[in-house]
Amino acid sequence: MMICGLKLTHDGCIAVVNNNQLLFSTELEKINNNPRYTAIDNHITITDILHSEGIALGDIHRFAIDGWGGYDDEALAIQPRLHIGKENNFLDCRNGAESFRLSIAQYQEREPRHNVLTPLEFTGLKIGAAELPYTSYLHVTGHIMSAYCTSPFAARQEDAYVMIWDGGMYPRLYFVHAKSGAIENIGPLFLMIGNIYTIFSQHFGPFKVTGNFAKDDLSVAGKVMAYIALGEERHELLPIFDKIYEKCYDKPMGFANVFANKFKEQVNGQGYSDEDILCTFHLYLEKMLQEKLEKKIKRFNRNCANLCIAGGCALNIKWNSAIRSMPLFKAVYVPPFPNDSGSAIGMACAEMAVTTGRWALQWDVYSGPAVVKSSVIPGWEEKDCSVEMLARLLYETKEPVVFINGRAELGPRALGNRSILADATHPGMKDILNRVKDREAYRPVSPICLEENAMTMFDPGTHDPYMLFDHLVRPGWAERIPAICHLDGTARLQTVNEQENSVIASVLKAYERLSGIPLLCNTSANYKGSGFFPDVRSAAEWNGVNYIWSDEVLYTRIEKIQFNSGITFKEAAL
Repeated sequence: MMICGLKLTHDGCIAVVNNNQLLFSTELEKINNNPRYTAIDNHITITDILHSEGIALGDIHRFAIDGWGGYDDEALAIQPRLHIGKENNFLDCRNGAESFRLSIAQYQEREPRHNVLTPLEFTGLKIGAAELPYTSYLHVTGHIMSAYCTSPFAARQEDAYVMIWDGGMYPRLYFVHAKSGAIENIGPLFLMIGNIYTIFSQHFGPFKVTGNFAKDDLSVAGKVMAYIALGEERHELLPIFDKIYEKCYDKPMGFANVFANKFKEQVNGQGYSDEDILCTFHLYLEKMLQEKLEKKIKRFNRNCANLCIAGGCALNIKWNSAIRSMPLFKAVYVPPFPNDSGSAIGMACAEMAVTTGRWALQWDVYSGPAVVKSSVIPGWEEKDCSVEMLARLLYETKEPVVFINGRAELGPRALGNRSILADATHPGMKDILNRVKDREAYRPVSPICLEENAMTMFDPGTHDPYMLFDHLVRPGWAERIPAICHLDGTARLQTVNEQENSVIASVLKAYERLSGIPLLCNTSANYKGSGFFPDVRSAAEWNGVNYIWSDEVLYTRIEKIQFNSGITFKEAAL
């Protein structure tokens, strides 16, 4: 059975599962240099993407669409295309020039007894000339299923807890009973929706917005996570956070701004730096997660030590690591697409489980769009280049190289196939890459490292192929690989082995033979505010580097700029 999962709102995505095998998952932001979080607002796009993968519309047996929205007018602030219904929501859609309204499931369940795997059956999905039946599941269902069904626990038919914390919902705990295929709702951990992190942060530091009302901004959370390394925890602020939470809680959507403004009233004029405030607030939420999660699991003990984490807040590597460090768990899994980029996969998995009884998805993280072929690029030379030659180029020039190879990785992290690689021993490389990427100076650069060597350089240095946990740089290594060390001595590590990405592993091995270092810098290759480069031409026109490597071909800019001058191509072009 071929199932197509659709996420039509922000982080628009199309995923196709055949039986229990993921064929591909295409996020809209990863084609045509689309902006981050692009939605599917015209259903002709669905046909185009299916055809690009060799699939006809008639090949799809079932469509499953992500639910969205809430139960009151506050949901409209999140999704203007949404109309609230009593039992389901309605999304304004287009199919070519035709506008129509599509029924979809809601954001989350109304009550704990609601079965999150209950599909809503509809007709009227218009794609091209076709009008098709489809199912829709709650948005939270997509997070649960994308996390559990891609986990090693599903592959081994093991039970697991699943914690979901998304921008529009409280942190909620579920339990998947592997044998029966039932999902138990254990309830919320505490009453703060995920966007409190970004909205609170927009009252302080470089994220501050005008006035006392901030709106959710999906681009802020990752920057805050880096920025807090500039601050220190101020323990005396924690009781203030607690009192505001206990006394002032109101509607979830408006509470974040209330919380921030009440806090500012409490500490005004006391000399606390914005860095310390944001660092302390981050740690306050981290401790809440740990304490409430432990309390909830001990109260509803299911004799299980497996945990999956998903929802947009699962992109917070520091919270993930804090949870993984808890003795309560033997194994913690976060998928590479914990935010809404995994919702289409989650919809397909939900439909797979309901219609076929299969819960374990066979999948590969490199199942995104393939590299688009580029014609001759003016101003650039082409020549054959093996991975050994690429490693030597990185070692000798100490310059960054855009690396575009194979199919794109799933989710928001660049995991080697749409990356900028660079020498990590260069003391100024982090600054060079941040200038090239037009990023703030406090932003870190991630290491990509051979798995077999990771424990030597990092603590814990365990298997982490999706770059979703925090690792400490071990003593003696910070001086040898300064470019990947964050201000707090940590690194957002990605481990690689031959089975997961043989090409990148070969590059790292060749580079290690030359340098003695089995590691390179890795940051995403993209226009600012857009998804990954879909082709070599985009990387060339971006004007950021001298070298691009793709499918054993090296593209070299004819008129090169010297990176050791401290000037980037973008600056030189002005």
